[in-house]
Amino acid sequence: MGAGDGAAEQSRLAAERVQRLKRQLDQAERATKSWESGALGERLVADRLSRLIPHGWYLLNDVHFPGRPKANLDHVLVGPGGVVVVDAKNWTGEVRVSAGVLWQGRFARTQSVDGALAQCAAVASVLAPPHRRFVRPLICLAGQPDLFGITTSDVAVAGADRVVAAVLALPPVLDQQTVVGLFAHLGQQLTQELAVEGPAVNSLTVNSLTAKPAAARTPVAGPPRSGQTGGRPGPRQLAHGTGRGARSGAGSGGSGRATKSKAQRRAASGMTQLMFLAAFVVFAVYVLPYWGR
Repeated sequence: MGAGDGAAEQSRLAAERVQRLKRQLDQAERATKSWESGALGERLVADRLSRLIPHGWYLLNDVHFPGRPKANLDHVLVGPGGVVVVDAKNWTGEVRVSAGVLWQGRFARTQSVDGALAQCAAVASVLAPPHRRFVRPLICLAGQPDLFGITTSDVAVAGADRVVAAVLALPPVLDQQTVVGLFAHLGQQLTQELAVEGPAVNSLTVNSLTAKPAAARTPVAGPPRSGQTGGRPGPRQLAHGTGRGARSGAGSGGSGRATKSKAQRRAASGMTQLMFLAAFVVFAVYVLPYWGR
């Protein structure tokens, strides 16, 4: 093989590497956009859920998924209506609940519904048996603000503009003392494994364990609740924005305390990967073919 043949072979191999790196770069770009969209949806939902605080509800953002060290729960609410595990989604396109099935376009999102049920079960598993029946799942859609529906598996699906009314419509099952106790317990259980990652533990969780929100001192939603009465209220009792829920729009907007979510950290990691791949592509195209000549 002559010198010209060797150079041609090196050029061919370099071109193959460039194409492979370009495909990886495209994949990383798509993943980064997906993470950024998810982080934006989580922030929007956290802002809406913070309006529940004056009504006696406590909020945990971006906490540990029990039993899954590398997974997280977007939001966990604890209040008079029980414990609500909120899975935030920022889907595009047409989303609807039809005949008890959650659809995005022509695709049934049964996996997302099953995931919400798994999150609910995981949170219930760290509670005492008498309180487990008060845990319920909810999928909150940032991109479809006016949507509301219930799946056949009793998972509530609410748009960002309907979620506050839906939660406030839950019948009271816990008194204020029980709410505070459950919140403190979940704050400990759902941040234990996050603490080993570093000092950047959810500040809202830590601060809330040492001080009650204003609603705990001056309830807006009514007098203290009377014990753990009644059976577990299903998501079908969530309202469509009437009664107490209709007044929630006057609540304060924006928590200002939501910490950097895992989705945001993944987005930052994805951007670093993009920069590295881009630099490697430049090296492969403009330097590698002439290397050693």
